[in-house]
Amino acid sequence: MSRTVNVADYAEKRNAILDVVERYIVTKGYEEMTTQDILQELQISRGAFYHYFESKQALLPALVERIGQQATQLVLPVVSNPELSAEEKLVRFFVVLDQQKRANLDVLFEFLRIWYADENALFRQKLYLARIKRLSPLLSQIIAQGVAEGGFTTPYPDQAARIIISLLEDLAYATVEVLLEDEGPPIDVSRIDISRLSQISDATADAMERVLGMEAGYLRRSWREHVLIWEALFS
Repeated sequence: MSRTVNVADYAEKRNAILDVVERYIVTKGYEEMTTQDILQELQISRGAFYHYFESKQALLPALVERIGQQATQLVLPVVSNPELSAEEKLVRFFVVLDQQKRANLDVLFEFLRIWYADENALFRQKLYLARIKRLSPLLSQIIAQGVAEGGFTTPYPDQAARIIISLLEDLAYATVEVLLEDEGPPIDVSRIDISRLSQISDATADAMERVLGMEAGYLRRSWREHVLIWEALFS
C-alpha cells in the first residue's frame, strides 16, 4: 500500500531545508556549504534530504525558483488593484521586483558567480521559461489596460509582455557582467561602476517604452529614484 503524501507537509519540510541553505549561503558561502551541514542543522538523515533534493546542485535553482514564486505573489496585488492606472501598475510592478532583490541582497551577491557559471546555463534557461509562464500573463493584463486607457499603443500586449521579461533578463545579465568584472570573490561593492549600471538601467527602460509605445522618459524618470537607492547601497 503506497503512502499518502501530505502536500502541505512536504512543502513545509522542503522550505525548511531551503531556509537553512539560504542562511548558509550568506554565512558560509555556497561552495563551502556541505550537505552534511544541512543534515546536522536540521537533524535529518541523508535519505530524508534526498527525498526533497537529488543533490547539493539542485538546491541553488530551487532557491532561485522560490524567490521567483515569492515575487509573483508580491506583484499580484499590484496587477489586481482597480484604483491604479496601467502606467502606475507597471512602475509598481518593477518597484516590487526591485525591492525583493534588495531584501535578498546578501544571498544574491553570494551565489551570483555560481548561478551565472556556464554549467548552470540549462537551469537558468528553464527558470527563465518559468518566469515567462508566470509573469507574462500578469504583464499582459497591465499592458492591455494601458492600451485601453490610451497610455500604451502596442497592438500586441501578449508579445510585448514576453519582450519586457526578456529585457529584464538581459538587464540581469548585463548587471552581473558589471558586478563580476573582478574575478575573485567576494564582490567588492566599493569598486562597482554605478554609472554603468545606471546607463544599463536607462537603456532598458528606453527599450521598454518603445515596445509599449508609451511616453518617452516615463519609465526612466520613475526608475531614477531606485537607481539612487542602489547607488547608496554601493557607496
